[in-house]
Amino acid sequence: QVQLVESGGGLVQAGGSLRLSCAVSGSTFSINDMGWYRQAPGNQREWVATITTGGITNYADSVKGRFAISRDNAKNTVYLQMNSLKPEDTAVYYCNRRPSVRLGVRSWSWGQGTQVTVSS
Repeated sequence: QVQLVESGGGLVQAGGSLRLSCAVSGSTFSINDMGWYRQAPGNQREWVATITTGGITNYADSVKGRFAISRDNAKNTVYLQMNSLKPEDTAVYYCNRRPSVRLGVRSWSWGQGTQVTVSS
């Protein structure tokens, strides 16, 4: 069974930075496209960023230019560097593999997430 353990969240002032980590166990990490997602109170979970197995990245417009996703296949870990944080970035952040209807790839069970709170 795949386990996702997110860490690195915290309380930060607007304009600050955080680096999130997500350790993946129980699966072949390197063959999966990975993504970061977030869920703010009262909102649905939304996609934030993706990194493919080949290292190609893609971002939601709301974080483009401020966030950077990366991965270390040797450590089975995906990262999210968050800079120039805004209060609207406040949410619980999760990682998971990117699902694909075309390839028949489903998301894994979600981890506990890591809370990011940005004060104004």
